[in-house]
Amino acid sequence: MGVGLALLVALLAIFFSLCFLLVVGVIYFEFSNSEIPAGVACPGKLRTIHCVTIGIAIVGRILQNLGICSQIGFTRYVREKLMVRELREDPALLIKNLKFEDVPVRVYQPKSPSAGGRKGVLFFHGGGWMFGSIGNYDVLCRYIAKETESVVVSVGYRLAPEHRYPAQYEDCLNSAVHFMKTAEDYGVDSSSIIISGDSAGGNLTAAVCQALVGRTDLPKPLAQVLIYPSVQMVDLNLPSFQQNRAVPILYRERAAFYMINYVCDDISVIEDVLDGDHVPVDTKLNFRKWLSADNIPDQFKARGFQPRVMSSHDEDVYETVKNALETACSPLLANDSVIRLLPKAYILTCEFDVLRDDGILYKKRLEDNGVDVTWYHVKDGFHGIVSFFDNGLLSFPSGKLAVDDIVNFIKNID
Repeated sequence: MGVGLALLVALLAIFFSLCFLLVVGVIYFEFSNSEIPAGVACPGKLRTIHCVTIGIAIVGRILQNLGICSQIGFTRYVREKLMVRELREDPALLIKNLKFEDVPVRVYQPKSPSAGGRKGVLFFHGGGWMFGSIGNYDVLCRYIAKETESVVVSVGYRLAPEHRYPAQYEDCLNSAVHFMKTAEDYGVDSSSIIISGDSAGGNLTAAVCQALVGRTDLPKPLAQVLIYPSVQMVDLNLPSFQQNRAVPILYRERAAFYMINYVCDDISVIEDVLDGDHVPVDTKLNFRKWLSADNIPDQFKARGFQPRVMSSHDEDVYETVKNALETACSPLLANDSVIRLLPKAYILTCEFDVLRDDGILYKKRLEDNGVDVTWYHVKDGFHGIVSFFDNGLLSFPSGKLAVDDIVNFIKNID
């Protein structure tokens, strides 16, 4: 009995020592690698969230090395447990899990009576095309449905690396077409459908809206809502990528990692993509009129920006990631003939986000082609802040203000 007790004590000591080392390691990594510029909202909360994220990734890597499970699988599992509240009934909403063209969706329908067809909001979640789920965004979709009295459809598209481009895009496009054709079944006016999404979901929103402009069998979407969208995979050296390269929760290298995993299975090209060596020189010259930092207002370069000298490309790298230059991956590159037909847009950007300039450049492209744009800039915001609008002690007031501004846009658009 004494030996057994001693062994138990030893095992507990080892366990707590490992936990202590993990916590110390996570904190060291956070303070060594992250940059929290002055002006970021609630920096202590942001560091806490990022430490948790790093800790999950480290444990996942350990479990993967031990052959227990994949790091991606573990990360998804923990995110579901931490961020997904139990699916529950709502006194104000009728909530159903369905499938649109074999794509899982969750439909949120207000129970209150409506004099006519409601607005419909199709929502594509973020997560770098690799993470995120219907469950992760349940709180946000409930809130939008109740506050706008609209029918919200949250789409559970397939994820990388198990499914790469164009799987995610096809799932979102197919679900959008299905919803637009069956809108009346859900009490929705088919001419009052808004397509929306955040981050990678914003990318999918822009791509789907562009695909729909040429459809004569469907009504035009009423509007598009792009929440800190990724709209180009050509230039990862824009001012915001340089300024916010180490600002949680989306590092510059992590953004590149997600983009590459979306289009191919060779992550070894990441440094080449970061340097811009995946894009032929003639293509870079062709896209400069849309991608040049000269199109970004000077106020967004105040924190420092070093223009890069245009370099030649690596043909092998280009062949590996060339899908990234298709407009379904990089909607910013679409022809003017497509851009000018797009519906009204709402674009949300955050000052301390590597994707800030993607949103600003897309805003300019739309406006230059006569598309009406409502722009909301979160001056103290970071990438992902909208997801923390209602997260208990880790909620961010700026996230709540941003969500309410989105709600206001949806309620008043016509």
